[in-house]
Amino acid sequence: MLMNHIMDSIKERRSIRKYSSRKVSTDIIRQVLEAARWAPSAHNAQPWRFIVLTDASLKRELSKAMADVWIADMIKDGIPSEARESMSKASVERFTHSPVLIVACLTMKDMIKYADELRQKSERDLAVQSLGAAVQNLLLAAHAKGLGACWFCAPIFCKETMRKILKIPDDIEPQALITLGYPAEKPHAPSRKPLETYSYLDYWGKKL
Repeated sequence: MLMNHIMDSIKERRSIRKYSSRKVSTDIIRQVLEAARWAPSAHNAQPWRFIVLTDASLKRELSKAMADVWIADMIKDGIPSEARESMSKASVERFTHSPVLIVACLTMKDMIKYADELRQKSERDLAVQSLGAAVQNLLLAAHAKGLGACWFCAPIFCKETMRKILKIPDDIEPQALITLGYPAEKPHAPSRKPLETYSYLDYWGKKL
């Protein structure tokens, strides 16, 4: 029964981009962050930090600043001005209208320090994987509480902008932005490739 419940939650969770104006209580926000806190991590270093934003003016300031960086990148990519304006406007509205924004950050503070560059890069990979596990826990917990959420990787492309707006210390690196709120849409399940597409193991004597 537990396995069925877990699988149902995994399969029923959706990336939600439209939210109602209903406020998310501080208690529920703490509960989804508590789920993130219990994710597995390399060396149990727990290399994640979360910044929670609910103030409308701060959300808009951050959203506009991120959009400006995106526009500059789209100009480099030769995206027409009309398309740039439309996409950046949609981005600002999406993040501003989300009741809660959670910035998922990475810190190497408690990770192992290696003398050689190669192993240190590998250690960073471990930290990134650990943060990903924490974010997945957060998404599933949000779904279990009747919330919607969506994982955006935009901070990867505008880290310094986010640092400046949110006054993030140098030893903490923005990695992802999660929108959170009560859903105002019910998107269909996206397609998934067959399991055979992903697996290359000799399982039960049969090549998958």
